[in-house]
Amino acid sequence: MSTSEKNQTGICKNVPNLISSFVDTFVDHSFSGIFSSPHPTPLNESPPPQTRFEKPDRLVAIGDLHGDLNKSKEAFRIAGLIDSSDRWTGGSTVVVQVGDVLDRGGDELKILFFLERLKREAERAGGKVVTMNGNHEIMNVEGDFRFVTKEGLEEFKVWSDWYCLGNKMKSLCNGLEKVKDPYEGIPTSFPRAKPECFEGIRARIAALRPEGPIAKRFLSKNQTVAVVGDSVFVHGGLLAEHVEYGLERINEEVSSWIDGFRGGRYAPGYCRGGDSVVWLRKFSDERPYKCDCAALEHALSTIPGVKRMIMGHTIQESGINGVCDDKAIRIDVGMSKGCTDGLPEVLEIRKDSGVRIVTSNPLYKEKHDSKTGLGLLVPVEHVPKQVEVKA
Repeated sequence: MSTSEKNQTGICKNVPNLISSFVDTFVDHSFSGIFSSPHPTPLNESPPPQTRFEKPDRLVAIGDLHGDLNKSKEAFRIAGLIDSSDRWTGGSTVVVQVGDVLDRGGDELKILFFLERLKREAERAGGKVVTMNGNHEIMNVEGDFRFVTKEGLEEFKVWSDWYCLGNKMKSLCNGLEKVKDPYEGIPTSFPRAKPECFEGIRARIAALRPEGPIAKRFLSKNQTVAVVGDSVFVHGGLLAEHVEYGLERINEEVSSWIDGFRGGRYAPGYCRGGDSVVWLRKFSDERPYKCDCAALEHALSTIPGVKRMIMGHTIQESGINGVCDDKAIRIDVGMSKGCTDGLPEVLEIRKDSGVRIVTSNPLYKEKHDSKTGLGLLVPVEHVPKQVEVKA
């Protein structure tokens, strides 16, 4: 057997994959400052997202983040989930972030990389970080960029420059499959956009369209619906018809669409329109009498063992609160500077002590930094408005 033949069957056969992994790590670190680990399974072989999880000793729910990395970290920090170096300290805690990482801010990709790293660290410590798709993830995969900021376009352009450099480096290595051009089929100009935005728009389409590298790596791994113990999580809300369709089926189909396996630009119907799982507001109006408690009860009754629905999507200026006898808990506090710049709050559910809100609101500072009992879930109109503290 010749030396070249031995290399094809011996240790040298793994060299191209090692080089590819090195390039991916180099690109990730150059862009985000985070060293990533290789994917445990090839991207085209990833299983559908898990839908149901056992009830943990401690469960933390975090609302919409919308491109604000500093506020995102603050939310994790007030819950004792990360330290001053942004490393996981949550132990066996299970965290659910209910979606809407994208739009309205300039740190969208940095948050995705941050959450991915926390997932790995939490897993090693016996915990878990569950990330979900909100309506803004669905919109961006569809190419709807109405809520994108100038900073958001620039962030994707910088990422694209590094990603394309990595592809060029891989193309120099014999033995690696030719990398697909992420810009294939994308126009070079857009009639309704300013010319200075064209490159950022192209980069965003390339990254986020179905089968795009960012969509496939991050968003296709997200849950669209998740049941954790006796709580069901969804970005907008669930109706009985969604449950009847199948929660596992919803997760599998959305993931498959984002991965590019289902074809078509648009999401499945249950992710589009006012009554869809990511757009519904029947249970999230700040005026309790506007919430459809009968529809909520009907939906919950069709999911065995579940007694509450936890959702984001609609900003609660009064902070996290509950309606319909606390069977609907709304956790979007508009914390991003691109929204209302609200003070971070998170929901905590413990096996031994029930539900409470952990808040950075100074109105509650003298009471152990929390609103306890979901008498939080005082009627929402009686919850004090948030105030901002001057530095």
